Amino acid sequence: MSSCSAAYNRGMNTVEFGRTGFRVSRLGFGAAPIGFLGTERDRVGVILNTLLDNGVNLIDTAASYPGAEEVIRQTVGHRRGEFVLVSKCGQKVGHVPGTAWSAELITQTVEASLKRLGTDVIDVMLLHSCDLATLRKGEALGALVKAREAGKIRFAGYSGDNEAGAYAAGLADIAVIETSVSFVDQNNIDVVLPVTVEKNVGVLAKRPIGNSCWRDLSEFKGIYPGYVKPYIERFGKMGMTPESVGFDGDWAELALRFTLSLAGMHTAIIGTTNPENARANILAAERGALPVEVVGRIREAFNCAGGGEWKGLQ
Repeated sequence: MSSCSAAYNRGMNTVEFGRTGFRVSRLGFGAAPIGFLGTERDRVGVILNTLLDNGVNLIDTAASYPGAEEVIRQTVGHRRGEFVLVSKCGQKVGHVPGTAWSAELITQTVEASLKRLGTDVIDVMLLHSCDLATLRKGEALGALVKAREAGKIRFAGYSGDNEAGAYAAGLADIAVIETSVSFVDQNNIDVVLPVTVEKNVGVLAKRPIGNSCWRDLSEFKGIYPGYVKPYIERFGKMGMTPESVGFDGDWAELALRFTLSLAGMHTAIIGTTNPENARANILAAERGALPVEVVGRIREAFNCAGGGEWKGLQ
């Protein structure tokens, strides 16, 4: 799989991705579900090729998502020039030598990801949610800077939230931030996004639809009940409906378009194992930003429910 020299647009709106020089689609694909839920390869291939065919040109994965990097290579490796490739590192995974967040582990993880993805360069490599103290130490980011200088990655970034996300966004070597933003996770709108706008940092929203928190907890499997439960609790406290905020549509579209309506937001990463959901997300993203008054009512519902005390969830 050759390196990505350009990000092509086949119809979906694209935006400048901070100071990276890439133009990225408003919708991106997040590979966590295909790894943690063990989605079979042919199904992944349908999803990824459907997204690429419709102009989605950013794929986000991680060394810690079991098998995800390999299946991306296997299903869309031949289309490498059509998408911006984002991965993550720093956590202890597999038999990679070194301790978590050490220069040794990060260096070796980058090498392993290059092989698993079958590419000669990864467009963006993110530190995978290390804490603020680790960021300040500098060893982890320093290892990514060396990987960038060696031509193994194009840009270094950080995946995380709250004060750590804001701190990372202000660092000269951080070109991309991935952070939790949704209608039930709004802290980073006020804490992280102002810094990314000031520093012209590319922004990816993780969990932009709040893990479908309008569904019953019993509908989730694998690792996801633990991730979605806090969102379900917040959702219940907010007590809003699409109708109450003046929106004529379903929850999934409302949630996605809310996230994409925010100043400084470039791409919302959707993880799905269902090709039909992928198509529905494409259509929703293409409808663009919500009316300003709808966004305002959603923000008000969050704050009135106690959102000022709710931190962004990792």
